[in-house]
Amino acid sequence: MFAWITTHPIAYPVLEIVHIVGIALLVGNLVALECRVFGFGRGLDLAALGRLSLTLALSGFGVVAASGLLMFASQPQELLANRAFTLKMGLLMLAGTNAALFHARGGLVRLDRIGRVQTALSLGLWLCVIICGRWIAYL
Repeated sequence: MFAWITTHPIAYPVLEIVHIVGIALLVGNLVALECRVFGFGRGLDLAALGRLSLTLALSGFGVVAASGLLMFASQPQELLANRAFTLKMGLLMLAGTNAALFHARGGLVRLDRIGRVQTALSLGLWLCVIICGRWIAYL
């Protein structure tokens, strides 16, 4: 059903480009928000920046998820056998759980030590997801 992705000369490269744009939108906005959480840009209203950044980050995640699912559908057996891919999926689950816990406890309102640890953990997890994603091609 998804063989066209691997047989069409530009389909997979275009999906990769879309995936990278989504990653930039997702992680770039999380970095901006996390900088504010750590005290940079104190003149920026945290609630307004949070609404904007999280909306854009969720949009980026939607782009990443859609393009990633299409890339996965084009070669599921190969990807499931790839250690970097399975590690990436595990890290994605951890990043999602961390984000859910952060927002469930009102991390943007509290801005306490736990919230700051969660934001640092978030950035670290997303960077590891990106690294694993790039590593897929080499394992």
